[in-house]
Amino acid sequence: MKLGAFSISLAVKDITASQNFYEKLGFEQVGGDVTQNWLILRNGETTIGLFQGMFERNTMTFNPGWSNQAEALDAFDDIREIQKSLKANGLTLTSEADETVDGPASLALVDPDGNPVLIDQHVD
Repeated sequence: MKLGAFSISLAVKDITASQNFYEKLGFEQVGGDVTQNWLILRNGETTIGLFQGMFERNTMTFNPGWSNQAEALDAFDDIREIQKSLKANGLTLTSEADETVDGPASLALVDPDGNPVLIDQHVD
């Protein structure tokens, strides 16, 4: 099973202060909208998301269908297939993708230490 591009989604208190901090570390904005309280920043191959008021905790994020440069891949494991595999492996999901539709969808689960994991497919 291929989970896609990896990033960390940071639950921030002040998105502007966080953006300024990470830009000083060499990150550049490559997506998002600060007026909607979310930004995607990249430094080389490293991607982080800043999310104010959207997540309770920092969250590991995987994006099926995306490369590490947020480019759509021609071939990838669809999130609904990933979801079936996770369930078949005995994992409990905290939210599920709708298996009756195609295209973008997400699912979530929590690892044994309480760390949230988001699998978020943006492409068809």
